Amino acid sequence: MKDLSSIVAKFKVQGTVEEIKPLGAGLINDTYKVNTKETDAPDYVLQRINHAIFQNVEMLQSNITAVTNHIRKKLAEAGESDIERKVLSFLETEEGKTYWFDGDNYWRVMVFIPRAKTYETVNPEYSNYAGEAFGNFQAMLADIPETLGETIPDFHNMEFRLKQLREAVAKDAAGRVAEMKYYLDEIEKRADEMCKAERLYREGKLPKRVCHCDTKVNNMMFDENGKVLCVIDLDTVMPSFIFSDYGDFLRTGANTGDEDDKDLDRVNLNMEIFKAFTKGYLKGAKSFLTPIEIENLPYAAALFPYMQCVRFLADYINGDTYYKIKYPEHNLVRTKAQFKLLQSVEANTPEMIAFINDCLLN
Repeated sequence: MKDLSSIVAKFKVQGTVEEIKPLGAGLINDTYKVNTKETDAPDYVLQRINHAIFQNVEMLQSNITAVTNHIRKKLAEAGESDIERKVLSFLETEEGKTYWFDGDNYWRVMVFIPRAKTYETVNPEYSNYAGEAFGNFQAMLADIPETLGETIPDFHNMEFRLKQLREAVAKDAAGRVAEMKYYLDEIEKRADEMCKAERLYREGKLPKRVCHCDTKVNNMMFDENGKVLCVIDLDTVMPSFIFSDYGDFLRTGANTGDEDDKDLDRVNLNMEIFKAFTKGYLKGAKSFLTPIEIENLPYAAALFPYMQCVRFLADYINGDTYYKIKYPEHNLVRTKAQFKLLQSVEANTPEMIAFINDCLLN
């Protein structure tokens, strides 16, 4: 671990490093727990930033610094006593940066939050916590003075994703377009409606907010009593429509089946999860949401299975060049499962609208 110790030494850590060991099983960055000897010194988390995905590390870390500083200020103004456990803290190097480049890789160090844990559980109780936490997160950042950059450009841009699909169809690299006519027709039927966020934005009717853009239950830290401490994994925090945080959680959390379920009878929108998450989200976010944002929450729930269906189908038509696959039809199976989820959202839309209106009245 000599190399990792020398990397940690580039940052302004307190205490003596005793041990560095792998932490968690993140899919994007390599993460390590840094234990210190002294009882009065904090432990740390060391991360190697995935530079292939996050190509502008300066912007990435600038975004994160702006967001964590603003949240810290909001917590202080609210009289919060446990601030150090309620927002992530990143260390600086001697040069005053929150990352260090070793010639090959980019690294960062944050303070380890003691007595905190994450959950993988998606049930109504934790979905409600997640909704409120991400709603509060957006609410605290609604008046951030800095303009953040897009760490992954066009990440949730539906017009861009359809453009990618249409380019894939035109090339037909793997000779698969003919067999995909049904799904391509269904996607095109909905294309105009599904691109309305970008359209409303251009018309000045829909704002972009600072959003997390990766809203999962396991991107929150909980304290010993099961209460949410803070939102973590801030790499994708960037300007987006609030639909990103709302719709993306429901796509993964409220699917009764798997993302790549072969049995489409198992794939439906779980309305209990929808209701729990929505109730928590509106509690946290209604202080700043505009009527047009609230009105389009059911659209957001449909948008994300639609977008993922488009992305999986484009990759299948391209010959599986982006997503890892376990068998030749994997991307096609994913496409079909996401389309089934979309259909379930569409079928449940009247009930979703009624529930959202009910939440606002009560």
